[in-house]
Amino acid sequence: MTLRCIFAKFKGSEMSMTLLKKIILFMHRKFSVPALALIFLAMLASYTFCQRSAAPVNQNLLLQLVTGALDYAHYSPPRLDDEFSANLFETHLKAMDYNKQFFTAEDMEKFEPFKNQLDDEIKAGRFDFYQQVLTIYQSRLKQVEGFYKELLSNPLDLNSQEVLETDAEKTVFAENDMALKDSWRKILTYQVMTRVQESLNNQKAQKSDTVEMKTLTALEAESRSKVEDLYKDFFTRLEQRNESDYMSIYINAITSVFDPHTQYLPPQDKENFDISMSGQFEGIGATLQENEGYIKVVDLVPGSPSWLQGKMKINDLITKVRQAEEVEPMDVYGMRIDDVVKKIRGKKGTTVVLTVKHVDGSIEEIPITRDVIIMEETYAKSAILRDTLSNDKKIGYINLPKFYVDFNNIQTGRSCADDVAAELEKLKAENVSGIILDLRNNGGGSLPDAVKMAGLFIPKGPIVQVSQRNGRKQVLSDTDPKVQYDGNLIILVNPLSASASEILAAAMQDYKRAIIMGSSTTFGKGTVQTVVDLNDLLRESSQDKENVGSMLITIQKFFRINGGSTQLKGVRPDIVMPDLYSEMQIGERQEDFPLPWTEIDPASYTMYDKNETFAAAIQESKARIDTSKNFSILREQMELLRQQRDDSNVPLNLDLYTARDLARKEANKKLNEMNARMTSLNVSILSADALKVGTDTVKISRNATWINSLEKDVYLEEAVRVLESM
Repeated sequence: MTLRCIFAKFKGSEMSMTLLKKIILFMHRKFSVPALALIFLAMLASYTFCQRSAAPVNQNLLLQLVTGALDYAHYSPPRLDDEFSANLFETHLKAMDYNKQFFTAEDMEKFEPFKNQLDDEIKAGRFDFYQQVLTIYQSRLKQVEGFYKELLSNPLDLNSQEVLETDAEKTVFAENDMALKDSWRKILTYQVMTRVQESLNNQKAQKSDTVEMKTLTALEAESRSKVEDLYKDFFTRLEQRNESDYMSIYINAITSVFDPHTQYLPPQDKENFDISMSGQFEGIGATLQENEGYIKVVDLVPGSPSWLQGKMKINDLITKVRQAEEVEPMDVYGMRIDDVVKKIRGKKGTTVVLTVKHVDGSIEEIPITRDVIIMEETYAKSAILRDTLSNDKKIGYINLPKFYVDFNNIQTGRSCADDVAAELEKLKAENVSGIILDLRNNGGGSLPDAVKMAGLFIPKGPIVQVSQRNGRKQVLSDTDPKVQYDGNLIILVNPLSASASEILAAAMQDYKRAIIMGSSTTFGKGTVQTVVDLNDLLRESSQDKENVGSMLITIQKFFRINGGSTQLKGVRPDIVMPDLYSEMQIGERQEDFPLPWTEIDPASYTMYDKNETFAAAIQESKARIDTSKNFSILREQMELLRQQRDDSNVPLNLDLYTARDLARKEANKKLNEMNARMTSLNVSILSADALKVGTDTVKISRNATWINSLEKDVYLEEAVRVLESM
């Protein structure tokens, strides 16, 4: 269908004509992709339906904008067919009730006829499935609210021989209303039991002649009252969700079927996204994201309070929040992320206490004192490492937490590539015999800086290939023939090394310029996204007073210079070391609907010609790792983590639960004591940096903390030994 035909279909609608023209101009300017008619075919049916639908116009308008932009701009849009419909069906129901605490198997039977019809609904601009799910969900909320009030009005049995499955992936929907009520009885029993056990532990710790010991009956009643208050707040928050909140959930279910990184950002989420990109992280330095009802930690700013306290990790779930002066924490499950952020942010020097569920399933209260984020900690910095067992070689170490750049001041602002180049010069002046570049936990950032940084270690040549959806390929290359450092190089990675980190590590591996060491693989994110402001399409339309939000759309894919992709597979190190992260479900391959691994033709490049010692050094390292006591302890920790993760059935018997909890704590304590080891490393800061630190007590303290952590790092110790053997 030609554009003229499409415009003819819309004749008589001033708003539609303006909208179509805006999309043409916007998409052409934003993406420079031909065949503009593709987007309008998807939008035609939905807009036609706009004029006869009883649904609010903003819903139809949002649906047509989102699906149209996805069909036009996404790197690899799936077909809107029955497979897409089934995926959307499962995704939306999971987003609405991830823990299977509201819907029943009978509800699922009512939803089932929609399973293969959602593609047709989208094309027609209908919301039948969305509306039925929402209607039943809101009815279930009222019903379950009655359940918890009734069940908590009487004592609960803490001597049961029953168990509660706490892994949502292993649970099933309750068969009917009666089974749903019984499921909630178990949930509430668990909630009360854990609080009773915590109170008993506190009483034992405070036991004295002057402290009154409460009876089990009194503690149970007290705990029931606390749980009732928590659920009262929880249901109040759920009932405060409005139509826009639920529509955002549905729209994001649609976008997530395209790939994990494509998402719709309603106006308030777009504000949070802008905050995270600007580096202003709401007082504690953590980037948070709503994830199926939970508040998930997706990033920690190096040097921020959340990073410095050392206990909270990426992928942890924040379950409760309280201020230091408060006794009872607020349960934040189901709470809007902007409301949670308001609870967490605060004045410098005040303390917020977060209850966090770690990836291994353990629960911990973490106090964090709010502070101004120390941006210096996000920058590249270096140190000198010596192995005290040999003490004959100085090894250079560069830590790079982010691929940062000052986007507002590209010409004169600070960039990581320039900073790493400066650190290399300082290390060369110290006459180091090798350098370790640490990209662990580095989630990426500036692609141009990754390309430029790779060029510091090789003569000019290709670094990464970028593919568009139309198959057009672009090769990004280092064009500077100068090699800033040509000595032995090791790059450290782990499963949290992503995007630009993977590009740099992959290029150095393909050139055989560096030995890559770390976990079994990196994150596996080989895609790039762009932000599309949907409001730009409506500026001249009759809807220009509405704020429809923005979209983050995957538009490109990265490929190594050898033709393979970092997508899904990540970068597999030359030397694999045991790592607790390997037992955690971290990485692109753990996400729903990731883009597949593919390959293209390799670029033309020449391998580095000074790597004769690589093979022997790699084999020697593998032999050391196999017999290392420290790595043996790590393997034990990995096995314990695996067992605790798999053991998700919790006894609803206070004595059995207490014994289980004690056994877990003892096992973790034993391994933590074994893990509190010192390596043979001696670490010092560079002479040039020591002059800058001077007598500044704050900087001295930070450096001491950093050095202490490096001296306990077994991965760093092994990297030093690899360089010593080269």
